[in-house]
Formats: sequence, structure tokens, C-alpha cells
Amino acid sequence: LSSRTSAAEKEMGGAEKGEKQYRVHQGFGDHHGGVTGAHTCFYADEAKCDQHMETFLRCIDASSGSSEDGFSAIKLTALARPQFLVRFSEVLVKWRRFFHQMAAEEGQAGRAVLDTKLQVEKLQEALANLGIASKAESLQWFTGENLGTSGTVDLLDWNSLFDSRTKLSRPLLIPNRKTGQLEPLLSRFSEDEELQMKRVLQRMDVLARRAMEKGVRLMVDAEQSYFQPAISRLTVETQRRFNRSQPLIYNTYQCYLREAYNNVTGDVELSRREGWHFGSKLVRGAYMEQERERAAQMGYEDPINPTYEKTNEMYHRCLDYVLEEIKQRRKASVMVATHNEDTVKFTLRRMMELGIHPSDKKVCFGQLLGMCDQITFPLGQAGFPVYKYVPYGPVNEVLPYLSRRAQENRGFMQRANRERDLLWKEVKRRLLSGNLFS
Repeated sequence: LSSRTSAAEKEMGGAEKGEKQYRVHQGFGDHHGGVTGAHTCFYADEAKCDQHMETFLRCIDASSGSSEDGFSAIKLTALARPQFLVRFSEVLVKWRRFFHQMAAEEGQAGRAVLDTKLQVEKLQEALANLGIASKAESLQWFTGENLGTSGTVDLLDWNSLFDSRTKLSRPLLIPNRKTGQLEPLLSRFSEDEELQMKRVLQRMDVLARRAMEKGVRLMVDAEQSYFQPAISRLTVETQRRFNRSQPLIYNTYQCYLREAYNNVTGDVELSRREGWHFGSKLVRGAYMEQERERAAQMGYEDPINPTYEKTNEMYHRCLDYVLEEIKQRRKASVMVATHNEDTVKFTLRRMMELGIHPSDKKVCFGQLLGMCDQITFPLGQAGFPVYKYVPYGPVNEVLPYLSRRAQENRGFMQRANRERDLLWKEVKRRLLSGNLFS
């Protein structure tokens, strides 16, 4: 009992510290503060969000006119107030942590996300003891949503329960760890923030419909970790509606995050249960310096993997999971967005082992325009779907982004230089032998 209690207390203490990550910070939520790796669109007003949407619509049209099965990328911080995304992320994370708190009290601390399951009867008792819902009320929750029919509730069931509870007039209550009192989970959501939710979903709906009409797939870019729970949740809502027959909407997973594998496996499992196509883009990540600085200033755990090697391991682990899903179910697709030659080789080897052919178009590759052509062109010539990511925007905003990418990829530039040297050596050999074109 003592070990179970200490595990629960540890879970609660870590959760309270971690929730700082999802609080608005003036220094990071309202300006560019150290963002040189990727651009974040910060909120001016609703008219500006509509202008951003129009820009994205033009990008979709351009992608449609330039290639078959094209992609267009969008950023949700361009379509909604970032402070709203931070607050929504906080609500989502608190709800999930409440689930893990109860699991820790049952001795399940440390289990993999999808292996953590609460017994419905014990959950009902816990909710009644906390004063959140009587057994009769919680029984109605589960039967009404067809949850817990197996006698257990996992995190995906729990998240679905969140959807239904927030639509009721009675507020959803969870315990405040500091005061011990129950508080409404959504107490911070104002009417204006509810409108923000509707507006961003409406804008995503407009973009998704245009993409479907033009035969373009829509990638929702990942952003800072304190925005990401809300961004992923809004993206999944759009996938549920538009990925029924094909992977039109792609969610982006940043593999430098410690929780990347849990995010990927959770969304894959959700797509299985609900029968829609899982569309994904895997990246390493672009906000490392800012993420670490913010974590240090606000006193929460650094969300980034400790080393580049750990990030590589995470990338390959997530990628392998998606490739296995493609092999088993055929209702998943992935863009391998990387400049790393080892990752490309890993992907090609696993595709061969799993029998995934390039013509299946379930796996595609992406690199930035002007970078790592020594990877892009051989892939294209070998018949693999491969794309060049074209940053779009004012020169003074795009150049810092590209310079950051060039700095990060200086090792790959050295490989390009080696390739250039080999080509020049071959030209000289042919000149000296008199067989320039043979």
C-alpha cells in the first residue's frame, strides 16, 4: 500500500509541476522569443486569421497546379489565438493527468499509455469518493457513450468521455491538488474562447474541403509543445471527418519530444477503433532552444529528449510503428520528413522487409527546397514519392528559417561537398581518357 501511495503522490507532484508547461507566459506566448528554427504566426485579430486562411487556400491551389497528389502545410497558430491554444492544451493535459493519477493509485504508474486501464467499478468508486459523480451518474456516463463494455477504460475511452462531458451544462469537476477542492475543469474557458474553438474548426473545415476538391493533402505543422496538445486534438477532429476514405489530413509528430511515441501509438489506435485513415508526418523538431529556455524559466521538466541520439532512436521507433501499421492494416500513410541519410536508409530497408512498395504511395519523403538534393533526387529516380518543402512568406521571415536549417544541416552539406568532389573527379578522369560522354 505504501509503494502504491508514494507512486500516486509522485504522479500528482510531477503533474502539478508539469502543468506549468501549459500556462500562458508573456515572454513566450506573445512574440517570437528565440524562434529561429521555424515560424509561429501570432494572433492580431480575427480578420488577420481569415487573411491567413486565404493565403493557405492560395497555397492549396498552387500545390494542385504544380503536381499530382501534392501537399500543402498549414499552421494553427495562424488560424487561432495562440493563448487559446495554450489554455486548451492545459485543459486537455489536466484531464489526461487525472486519469494517470487514478491509475497510479491503482498501482499502474509507469505502464505504457495504451496498457494503462482502469476497472470501471473501481473508477466509479473513485469518482463517487471524490464527489465528482455518484455511481448512478457515472454508470450513465459509460453506458451512454458505450464505454467500459469490456469492464475497463483506457486513455482513449477517457478522452472520448471528455468530449461528451464538456457538452453538458453541468461543469466537469476534477480535484485541485493544492487545495483538495473540486474545481470545474473548464472554468477558464470564456465565451470568447468557445468562439475561438468554433472559428478555428470552421477555418480548418474550409481548408480541408478545398484540399479535397483540389486533390491536395493537408499537413498540419507541429508547433511548440505547449500549443501541441490543442493542435493535435483539433487535427484529429478534422481527420475524423475527412480521412474516412483516404488520408487527406496529416498530423505532424516531433520526435525530439519525450512523449512522441505515446502520441503516435495513441492516435494510430484511435484511427483503428474509429475506422479512419491515419495520416502522419514525422519530423525531428524545430523549437529545441526555445523549449528548453522556457522549461528552465518556468520550472517544469524539459520536454525534449536529452541527446540527438535519443531523438534518432525515437524517430526510428515511431517510424517503425507506423510502417508496421501500413503493412498490417493498409489504412495508414507517412511522410518521412528528414535530411538524415541514415533515417532514409532505415526506411528503405524496413519497407523492403515489410513488403511495402513505392508504388503503394503509403510512404513518401520530404526535404526542404535547396537542401539535401543528394537524397531527394536518387529517391525520385528510384520511383519513391518525394517532395520538396517550399517555405512561403516575406523574405525577412523566411531567411532566418532557412539559415537555421542550413546551420543544422551543415553535416549533410559536407556530404554534398563530397558528392560534388567525386563528380568532378569523374569528369577529369573522362577528360584525360578522351571519353567525356561514355
